[in-house]
Amino acid sequence: MDTASPKGADSALPSPLSLSEALRFWFKLGFISFGGPAGQIALMHAELVDRRRWISEKRFLHALNYCMLLPGPEAQQLATYIGWLLHRTWGGILAGTLFVLPSLFIIMALAWLYMAHGDGPAVAGVFYGIKPAVTALVAQAAYRVGSRSLKNAWHWGIAIAAFLAIFALDVPFPAIVLGAAAIGFVGGKLRPAAFGGGGGHGGSASREPDLGALIDDDTPTPPHARFTWRRFVTMFVVSVALWLVAMGALVVSYGLDSVLVQMGWFFTKAALMTFGGAYAVLPYVYQGAVEHFHWLTATQMIDGLALGETTPGPLIMVVSFVAFVGAWTHAVFGSDSLLLAGAAAATVVTFFTFLPSFFFILLGGPFIESTHGNLKFTAPLAGITAAVVGVIVNLAVFFAYHVVWPNGLAGGADWWSVVVGLTAAVALIRYKVGVIPVIVSAGCCGLAKQFLL
Repeated sequence: MDTASPKGADSALPSPLSLSEALRFWFKLGFISFGGPAGQIALMHAELVDRRRWISEKRFLHALNYCMLLPGPEAQQLATYIGWLLHRTWGGILAGTLFVLPSLFIIMALAWLYMAHGDGPAVAGVFYGIKPAVTALVAQAAYRVGSRSLKNAWHWGIAIAAFLAIFALDVPFPAIVLGAAAIGFVGGKLRPAAFGGGGGHGGSASREPDLGALIDDDTPTPPHARFTWRRFVTMFVVSVALWLVAMGALVVSYGLDSVLVQMGWFFTKAALMTFGGAYAVLPYVYQGAVEHFHWLTATQMIDGLALGETTPGPLIMVVSFVAFVGAWTHAVFGSDSLLLAGAAAATVVTFFTFLPSFFFILLGGPFIESTHGNLKFTAPLAGITAAVVGVIVNLAVFFAYHVVWPNGLAGGADWWSVVVGLTAAVALIRYKVGVIPVIVSAGCCGLAKQFLL
């Protein structure tokens, strides 16, 4: 890929990036990507835009806006998109896979501990300490993304309206996205200067000087990322064939009515409905997994969500916990192979949940790359980015409410959690402490409270 960029002699571009170096980063990211999609996106921005300069902010936000429109985990899709842009199809596939793989192994290990040994006081204490820190991570993400993308009164207005719509009126996230896109489209015609990009360079006086990036604002789209109908049709056929082969293999091996086939089909549908993040589809997963298929109990579902909130990787990985518990409970491989059943089900469900994400990125990415300088496309996406800030704030409020008032307003506030959450927020936002130290420290505090106080 041609990384030449007319930035001038003083702009030192990063060194050319090898695939092995990129893969090491994506694998590391899979272990440290706490804080849900908002925290993960903020972490990726800090690493890829600010620190490593693999991609410019405008190109990063343009890709993010596309991922926000898709069903599925946007942070994992963004990793796939950037990996694809840097290192072709296999770069995208490996980036997206490595982003998820550590989370899958961690979820399976924790699910095994949960089913085999129960949630003892030590585990409960660690979770108790981590929850307020996770709330602080989401608040930090809202601050970071908002400071980058809310550049004028129009953007602030969209963000506030989005927050009120989802918080007070319970408007579905897809409707908020469509409304923000419509406002951006009209705003791009009436106020093109205000909607010229989702937080591009030069939007903030405090921003560091632009030193250039491997994929910069004016870097030409590489040949592999250009749209052609031949590439489009090939990718479509391959993606559909992969799904058919995987589902066919399960049907032939275990039968049409088997638990693994039911899980593969159910979570394929869930993946296609995951607009607005994992929380938007969790009611559907709850209804199917708990009430219809009886794979697990309501209490187990809530505990799985707590695991998903406090482990790295996309929050939608809670479906791997659901699958593990469901296969263990139904002993799909017999009572002597419960761990194998759980691991197999978690792997199957992860495959069917994330396959559509790769499909959407590799199929639609070339078209999106052809639009990053076109106002009629960037203006609606700028509106969407502003709306997403409001949605992230709503998520932070949701977390804060359930952490501070775990038994409702009548039960009184949990002031210990308030102190831990505020301390974590100050450490993250004011002192730029890393995610891992904050999470570990909060977990240790929870453990100490459980046994010492």
